[in-house]
Amino acid sequence: MSTATATPGARTKKQRSGPSRKGVLLSVAAWVIALLFVAPVLWMILTSFHSEADAATNPPSFFAPISTEGYQTFLDAGPWPPLLNSMTASVVSTVLCIVLALPAAYALSIKPVEKWTDVLFFFLSTKMLPIVAAIMPIYLFASKLQVLDNIWALTILYTAMNLPIAVWMLRSFLAEVPVEMLEAAQIDGAGLIRTLTRIIAPVVMPGIAAASLICFIFSWNELLLARVLTSTVAQTAPVFLTGFVTSQGLFLAKVCAASFVVSLPVLIAGFAAQDKLVQGLSMGAVR
Repeated sequence: MSTATATPGARTKKQRSGPSRKGVLLSVAAWVIALLFVAPVLWMILTSFHSEADAATNPPSFFAPISTEGYQTFLDAGPWPPLLNSMTASVVSTVLCIVLALPAAYALSIKPVEKWTDVLFFFLSTKMLPIVAAIMPIYLFASKLQVLDNIWALTILYTAMNLPIAVWMLRSFLAEVPVEMLEAAQIDGAGLIRTLTRIIAPVVMPGIAAASLICFIFSWNELLLARVLTSTVAQTAPVFLTGFVTSQGLFLAKVCAASFVVSLPVLIAGFAAQDKLVQGLSMGAVR
């Protein structure tokens, strides 16, 4: 009888002593998937420090001499105006998206308007139209208004492009705000602006950070609108990057170096907002 009673305890102790086989397999699978995602980035960085001749070898050379030729070519091409244009359009459009999306999300979650589900579907439907289908009307309007090659026109388009995503994300975050906080604010006589800035915004700050990062990434990576509507003055970094792809000569090392430099602002923003991004996405996903 003593043996029978000791067996379950020993089994429980054995289970607690180490991870299960399923947990180990899931961990290995997660690491493999993570490496598959990171491998192209590491490969791009490694190639950027090779000469063009070494970068073009097949199979590629892992132990080729280190060279900064690609970075020197990129810097000599004058990348600062396009990088500044991308930063201006991305930052300003992101701020506008958050400023406009926060009251809209408030109206759709905390103080829901009539038929709010239809409103949400309307916001979502604006993302269903491919941008290629709308590029010609946008170009004609921009040409008629004489705002071609204008960074502020591109900023307005980026705001309109990302605003539905910001509204959807912030709406899910604001739905988690306790009603008691809003009732206490109303009792204290707080108006709408004060409620949004002093009470709601600090509570949903992780969600705002997540939505801001998504809008910033989408604006920074956008190519088609910038390619069609800009030429020299308002040229953005992705458009500038395509200029390194030529029909003659070798360009792989230069493209990798330019791609790495252009990707740095997004990587820095992602690492800086990493904690709030994870908190925000978790906050919006769990009810």
